[in-house]
This record gives sequence, structure tokens and C-alpha cells, in this order.
Amino acid sequence: MNELDIQGVGMTSQRTRDRLMKRLQTKGIQNQDVLRIMSLVPRHLFVDEAMSSRSYEDSSFPIGHGQTISQPYIVARMTELLLESDSLENVLEVGTGSAYQAAVLGGLVKNLHTVEVIPELYRQGRDVLYDLGYRNIRTHLGDGSWGWEEAAPYDAIMVTAAPDEIPSALINQLKVGGRMIIPVGAQKSEQILQVLTRTSESNYSVENHESVLFVPLVSGN
Repeated sequence: MNELDIQGVGMTSQRTRDRLMKRLQTKGIQNQDVLRIMSLVPRHLFVDEAMSSRSYEDSSFPIGHGQTISQPYIVARMTELLLESDSLENVLEVGTGSAYQAAVLGGLVKNLHTVEVIPELYRQGRDVLYDLGYRNIRTHLGDGSWGWEEAAPYDAIMVTAAPDEIPSALINQLKVGGRMIIPVGAQKSEQILQVLTRTSESNYSVENHESVLFVPLVSGN
């Protein structure tokens, strides 16, 4: 992958990315670290080539296998909430998908583990992250509803698909004081973005934020 591919031209240029960042600010995203990293990540490399000219619209797009690349505002919002964690030494992402969210997190946390259940998306995500030079991201093929116990406990967990209820395995893999950002809801119209904080070995608190629209969390391997 050459530098021109990463920098983009025309509708994938830095100027187009900067316009998107301004739109995110007007929608309420204030964390400057989030905006800075998102302005650098080449989102056009995480979508189908036919969609690349639209990659810096504030929209979600299909990536195959019934999955989507999240709307940039939602990526920014969830990242902003995750950055409120006290420590980001060791972070888990459930649902690699296109790997765009992983790339954003990779510029902000020390170590990121990301789990994907669909083999084709796992391989695509692994390859694009490697080609872009990320060496602090470990990609794993597996059922994300079970987390990734080998690297637990985590300072923070981000889930990028919606379960009916928060998987207990993910709660158990959070450090005490750790935060989980997760959309929860059995039906798309009922999904709520939640922040779970593990307050002790046996207790946690949950804050509800805005309504969201995510694909269901897929179980499998």
C-alpha cells in the first residue's frame, strides 16, 4: 500500500476528511484527540472501492456478510466515551468488521485486541491494519460474545454490534473500574448505547446514552 493510496485524492483527500471532522464537531464531538486521529485514518481504504468516493460522508455503508461500517459520528461518539476511562493500556474491541473502528482506537490506546466471528472480515481487517502499519493491534477470529480471555482483564471494552443483553463474559473480563461501551437491544428500534462501569468484582453500574442502530451481535466460532 503506497502513500498516495493512504493520503487519497479528490473525494478521499485530507481536505474532504477535514470537512467531515467539522461536521462531527457541529454534532457535538469535542474530544480533540478523537477528531485528530479520525482525520488521519483513511476511511476510504475500509470500504468497497466502489464506495470510496462517499467514504467521508457521515453515513454507514454495507461491507458484506450482513455487516456495516459504522457512521463516523457513532465511531467518534463511542471512542469519546471510551476515552473517559482511567487507563487505556489494554483494550478489547468486539466486532472488528471493516476494522475502521479498530484503526481509530489503535491510534489512541496502547494495546488493542479485536475479535471478529466472520472469517472473511477477520482476514480483510487483519490485512488492512497490517498494511497501514498498526503493530499494537492484535486481531483474533472467534465469537466476540465470549470476549478474548487470553488477554484479559481489560481497562476498557468496546462492542460494535448489539446483543439482546450484555454478555456476562465481557463483564467478567473488565478490570474493576473499567468501562464497556456497548449498544444493547433486541430490536433495532429499541437499541440504546450504554456505558457499563465495573465497580467491584461482583457489581457494575450502567448509564444510558442515545438511541443507536447497529447490526445484531453474531455468535459463532
